[in-house]
Amino acid sequence: MPRIFIFDYGVGNLFSLKNALENVGLETKISKSINQSNNLDAIALPGVGNFSAAAKKLEPAKELINNLALTGIPIIGICLGMQLFFQRSDEGSGYGLGLFKGKNVRLSSSVKVPHMGWNTLKIIKEIEILDNINDQSFVYFVHSLYPVPIDKEIIVTQTEYGTEFTSMVASKNIFGTQFHPEKSGETGLKILKNFARIVKR
Repeated sequence: MPRIFIFDYGVGNLFSLKNALENVGLETKISKSINQSNNLDAIALPGVGNFSAAAKKLEPAKELINNLALTGIPIIGICLGMQLFFQRSDEGSGYGLGLFKGKNVRLSSSVKVPHMGWNTLKIIKEIEILDNINDQSFVYFVHSLYPVPIDKEIIVTQTEYGTEFTSMVASKNIFGTQFHPEKSGETGLKILKNFARIVKR
């Protein structure tokens, strides 16, 4: 069974993600450290938490994660995990992984923040991880910031909440969701099943 490494950098929600990934056929390992000997097939960066604190805890593993990304290992970032793919955040100091150029900005003050609850995905680009996902499907969000990629080609879905923001990104083996697929019912499970299929190839 393929093994996915869930990086524990001090955020919540690890066990609901662990259960969801095991439900789609991936063996999971949760750990605060990562090294070449972990014998992993994929990486998950989970997340509800603070960008600065998470970036600091990721720092020792930053070079290794970036090198693994270059080898083609599938990586999924969820909520804060996706925000850590980018360079900076308006939430505070520190540098993300820099897998993508851009930064995370705050949601509009014209709406209630954090954005918490169900909202729809406007599919911008049809890719494998969205197989059998319909446009305007509902998924679950809990966040106050969102990424603004410099390269618009990586934007896969957008969502409307005070503004139209990037809710999913992808490039080759790297996938990020601003929403929580592990809390998004059948739609979220389908997305994780599609990711597991990519891992198992």
